[in-house]
Parts: sequence; structure tokens; C-alpha cells
Amino acid sequence: MTRGGRQKDRTDPMRKCIATGESQPKIGLVRFVVGPENSVVPDILGKLPGRGIWVSSRADALDKAVRKGLFSKAAKARVQVAPNMLDMVSDLLARRLIETLSLARKAGQAVTGFEKVKGLLVSGDAVALFQAADGSDAMKRKLRPPQGEDSYCDSLSAKELGVAFGRDTVVHAAITAGGLADLCVVEALRLKGLRKIEASV
Repeated sequence: MTRGGRQKDRTDPMRKCIATGESQPKIGLVRFVVGPENSVVPDILGKLPGRGIWVSSRADALDKAVRKGLFSKAAKARVQVAPNMLDMVSDLLARRLIETLSLARKAGQAVTGFEKVKGLLVSGDAVALFQAADGSDAMKRKLRPPQGEDSYCDSLSAKELGVAFGRDTVVHAAITAGGLADLCVVEALRLKGLRKIEASV
């Protein structure tokens, strides 16, 4: 299994993490390339030219890769790595997730508001529940995620979820079936391993 309990899909391309030495589907890793002036650049979309260097989407793995000079070892050359690489990648993944959720909202695949979200969950039409990491635990416990693996996502703050839905803050959101839903969940899982947001009580 990959992080989050997702079963490995052997049809997905497998890549080896330079920090853990483990091979896993690309959806659980972040790709990096060596850019201008031998600087390491995170390639969140996986489209930049150059040989890919892969790191598991986990804070400990990325921290180890930076601290132990594993990017230089993988590139077989001395490369420059930003000291705030973890924050940089986390911010890029958060932006990617927010943009994807926004697209899902515009496509009619994502709703927010406690009662609307509850309605989708009760009817069985929701495939994933998103809740703000810093939202009230008491309120969040009133909604039960859909059955199935990776159906609950809490990688974003209320303010970040709000950006996706054009509001100041959002605590609850639900996603219905479709390609955008799958992409939202994948991006949320990648982000979750890189950040921890303290939840309020």
C-alpha cells in the first residue's frame, strides 16, 4: 500500500524515492529536476524537461533528501537546493489542490456548506469529504466521510478551502464522482504528508 492506504496500482508508472529507496506509483511522489544554474526545481505537474528526481511526498523524506545531499547524489553533480524546499513544495501542492477544487466547484462536482455537504453524504452521492484542518473538531465529527479508502481529506486550512470556493473561509466541502474528484484526492494525499496544521477545538 502507498501512504493513506491506497492500494498500489501496478499499471501506474513506478518511481524510486531517493530518500527511502522505495519504489511506488508516481502519484505518491514529487518530481524534481535540475534547472538553470544547477538549482533543484520542484516539478509539481511532472512536465518540466530534464531527468526526474523523485521523492516521496512526506516531510521526513524530503527533509532527509535535503539534509543529506541526496539530490546531488541522484543528479551525479553538485546542485543547489533551497533551504526552505519543504515549505516551497508544500505551498505549490496547496496551490495545485486549491486550483483543482475550484475547477471541481465550477464543474458542479464540489459543494460547500454544512447542510449541502451533509445531504450529499447521506444520499451517497459524495465520494470524498474535505474538511479544514483548523476547523472545530466538534463540528467536523458531525459529518461522516463516504466509505472507501482516501475518502477523507484534511490537508487545507479553512482560509485555503475558502479560496477554492470563493469565500473567506470554508470548513466542510464534498466532492461528487468524476475525474476532478480523483485528482483532488490524489493532490490532497500528496499535500497531507508534507504539512501538519494544528486543529482548533
